[in-house]
Amino acid sequence: MSAAPIAEFVREYAASDVSRLHMPGHKGRGPLGCEALDLTEIAGADELYEAGGIIAASEANTARLFGTAATYYGAEGSSQCIRAMLFLALQAAPAGQGRPVLLAARNAHKALLYAAALLDFDIAWVWPAPDAEDGLCACPVTPGRLAAAFDGLQAAGRRPFAVYLTSPDYLGGIQDVGALAPLCHGRGVPLLVDNAHGAYLRFLPGGSRHPIDLGADLCCDSAHKTLPVLTGGAYLHVGHGLLAPDPAAVRGAMCLFGSTSPSYLILQSLDLCAAALAGDWPAQLTACIRAVDALKQDLDALCPGLVRPSEPLKVVLDGGALGCTGQALAETLRAHKVECEYADRQYVVLMFAPGNLPRDYDRVRAAADAARRPGEGTALPTLPAGIWGRLAAEAVPRCTIRQAVLARQERVPAGQALGRVCALPTVACPPAIPIAVSGEVIGPAAAELFRCYGVEEVAVIAE
Repeated sequence: MSAAPIAEFVREYAASDVSRLHMPGHKGRGPLGCEALDLTEIAGADELYEAGGIIAASEANTARLFGTAATYYGAEGSSQCIRAMLFLALQAAPAGQGRPVLLAARNAHKALLYAAALLDFDIAWVWPAPDAEDGLCACPVTPGRLAAAFDGLQAAGRRPFAVYLTSPDYLGGIQDVGALAPLCHGRGVPLLVDNAHGAYLRFLPGGSRHPIDLGADLCCDSAHKTLPVLTGGAYLHVGHGLLAPDPAAVRGAMCLFGSTSPSYLILQSLDLCAAALAGDWPAQLTACIRAVDALKQDLDALCPGLVRPSEPLKVVLDGGALGCTGQALAETLRAHKVECEYADRQYVVLMFAPGNLPRDYDRVRAAADAARRPGEGTALPTLPAGIWGRLAAEAVPRCTIRQAVLARQERVPAGQALGRVCALPTVACPPAIPIAVSGEVIGPAAAELFRCYGVEEVAVIAE
């Protein structure tokens, strides 16, 4: 079997000098230089949502590499896969249990909330500890907190159709999937994991930390975030646990939320990534992790407390250790020709991969050294005391997520949103704890967080 059947087919077609009387309209020629490799679902090219040829063969290659029961390609990022795996979990839930509810950690990507609007289910949230100070991105879930959330739903006469975790989170925190999966399975509830930032965890030198290997039933990876894949390339993985959806059902779910014209450039990059993962890419990953570890050690020696513990390929810097905000530190990095992944009032997130050059690490060192000089930045404000406990207490749904998202809306200044019903989720960055979720009443704690994070406008249901 070919190591890269999709890419091989496309290259042969591009060299065949066939008259392209099919889509796309560039006909294989254009200013980008990649047009000859950009196809549609012509004869021999297979069809993503009815795959039985080269796409199915490539997916089988990837499934073997990841050790999954099955792996499916997506060309529209983890957002498409998130919606598909929630749909599949809903389809597998026992009938007659009333209105469906998902048990989820609060630091979820907004794709989850839009899936709830589309599929019309409720969400019971697992919150951070009331006095947690990690900001909007982190929501560690312990077995005790998850068990308590299960018990709370049971007391209300409800049973979740699935548990949903985001791991790794945007700040590089990794949930203890290995401890949480048995807790879910013991109650007969499947575990779904948004592993958008962690596709590479399967190939760690010390052994896999990928959610599927730790017991997740369904998992999505944004392949493009950490693997050598074009933007939009993603995987939907099926594990070996409670869910065993029929392949046609999975492809139908992906089609339900995806374009019927998937990018063959993205599919080729997923195909070629499988060949790389079967080759020397894991060795390159090992070398990259060593370089990132060395950088973290150097930065910690330069300024104790600057580096926040995180997953192997992320470097998360706490601007407060330098006496500046995360945004100010990001500007210093830009002055040293470094563009970060994310910056907020406190943190800067840097994402490395084997494609980074030695100069990239040196520039980060130089920027951190420059940022610690006197006069740089401003004092860092702290989160309001007990904010998560207060926000959890006041985040009471007035209507369903679907009703709120589809309702007539208006945007109002954040200072005028108190007491109004949130229409669209308000977050500081996509994979973060929403300050307000669609359908919830906006209370004083939410208003404090709006001010704290500089949220100026909020979408609310029109009165």
